[in-house]
Amino acid sequence: MNLPNFLSLIRLLLVPVFARVFFLPLPSAHQWAGFLYAVAFVTDIADGYIARRFHMVTRLGRVLDPLADKLMTFTVILCVAVDGMLPLWAVAAFFCKELLMGLGGLFLLRRTRDVIPSNWLGKASTGVFFVVLAAMVLFPIPYPWAVGLITFALLLSFAALFRYAAVFRTAIKSENPSDSKK
Repeated sequence: MNLPNFLSLIRLLLVPVFARVFFLPLPSAHQWAGFLYAVAFVTDIADGYIARRFHMVTRLGRVLDPLADKLMTFTVILCVAVDGMLPLWAVAAFFCKELLMGLGGLFLLRRTRDVIPSNWLGKASTGVFFVVLAAMVLFPIPYPWAVGLITFALLLSFAALFRYAAVFRTAIKSENPSDSKK
């Protein structure tokens, strides 16, 4: 296991720790949870940089990295919704979008033995989600503002979904060129 994959694994292990810390009955619980979320975000940036800079991109990493990102983001959005800071429809929208991406990625992995690499829109979406959710964890944001911010993050993530869908379609067509003649 190389360093980028190890960093993704650390991020995966931080997921349940974040949830536990977020709901601790301590006045500083959200600050500690915010710190853990920031550590997860830094490991995400670090593993991507190291993997690309030192040519350490692996198939495992192309699965493990987005899995860790999505599980952490889903956990954070779920925690803030359970805490009453967001409506549950935001969690449902995020979950459905990620489920579609996960099923598409699994299908492509089984069919081509590879996954679609991340793109700038997906990375931007992850960054916006981090900023929005970290702000909700750390600061008392008025509910209408929180809904507006998460809606913006969700719209960006759905734009990334449509971009990935186009790449997915191209990958499937190139895998099976005879299908395009039908």
